[in-house]
Amino acid sequence: MNKNVARVLGAQFFTAFADNAILFATITMVMQQSNVGSWYIPALQAAFLIAYVVLAPWVGRFSDARPKPSVLWGANIVKAVGVTLLFAGLEPLLAYVIIGVGAAAYSPAKYGILPEMVSEDDLVKANGWIEGSTILAILGGTVIGAMLANYSVDLALVLVVGLYILSALIAFTIKHQHVVGINKGKALVKFAEQMKGLLATPRARFSTLAVSLFWASATVLRVLLVAWAPAVLLITSTTEIAMLTMFVAIGIAVGSVLVPRLIPLAYLRRARLAAYAMGAVIILLAMLDNVWAVRAALFMAGVCGGLFVVPINAALQEIGHKSIGSGGAVAIQNFFENLAMLIASGIYSIVAGAGVNPVATMMGLGVIVLIATLLVSWRLPKDTGELND
Repeated sequence: MNKNVARVLGAQFFTAFADNAILFATITMVMQQSNVGSWYIPALQAAFLIAYVVLAPWVGRFSDARPKPSVLWGANIVKAVGVTLLFAGLEPLLAYVIIGVGAAAYSPAKYGILPEMVSEDDLVKANGWIEGSTILAILGGTVIGAMLANYSVDLALVLVVGLYILSALIAFTIKHQHVVGINKGKALVKFAEQMKGLLATPRARFSTLAVSLFWASATVLRVLLVAWAPAVLLITSTTEIAMLTMFVAIGIAVGSVLVPRLIPLAYLRRARLAAYAMGAVIILLAMLDNVWAVRAALFMAGVCGGLFVVPINAALQEIGHKSIGSGGAVAIQNFFENLAMLIASGIYSIVAGAGVNPVATMMGLGVIVLIATLLVSWRLPKDTGELND
């Protein structure tokens, strides 16, 4: 943990804190309006994801062509502008698209900088630190953002802008000027070539599809709780709902800490077992109606999720670093996982708009996770106990 890695963690903490605070501040704003349909909240999440999918061919090369600290700095400023426009009265869906543009630019630099700063042996550990920092930010941002928004949405928005600026200032102090190089040629053609190169092996395909599955299911679970908790637990406060999501975040943090011992890169196949367990826990969750039992189930779902996603992230970064460049690899990863989240959010918007029971939706989500895990694990080669692509 050198000073520059610590600064990356600090910048990530404050920007992730703000990302989660703005989500629940906006949800609170929306829930205070009586004329908004049940489809709007998942549509809000989808608006955030559009930029990740549309800009995927460009953000990876943008990140690799510049010192990544400057990319982190600029991306936070774009996020701050989006929140400022939301504060000024811009339609939340449009403001969230702008915030998503900043987030889409931020992600390749955030993950792409790690393989450039730490050794291969320390990469899983560094990812664990990043995930742990992010989870702490999710905890704070979710709960404090919801509580503050219940008191004053305007005050919550001011806090978020300040945090994005703070993250930008920390990123500005990171002393890491490595530049992979400027990619020449048409972005879409190059992106397609990089995608083909990255997905050339079963291990890389599994990692890409598996991380997409995780984030798609996590995104649906998060917004589903907004409808499920009032129907089953009779909870209507966004603060109390945010407290439920906090248990998922704590679980992911615990899972992230356990990863280096349980699922090193040389034994990536083990990650699929955590995914099966996560699907089973979500099915169990659909059957519960006691608050503490629900919290325990959400915690276990988070532990499984952390064990699942952290080694997969590390594997993708290492494969990308050795092949197409870490920034490009993360951009492709973002394309797949955000396309999956966008599709999942869109489907859930339709399901919610059609009035499907949230309990049935929760049960269906768990079943889909089990089936999708089986499919993405198909033909995954056996672990050799060695680091390879």
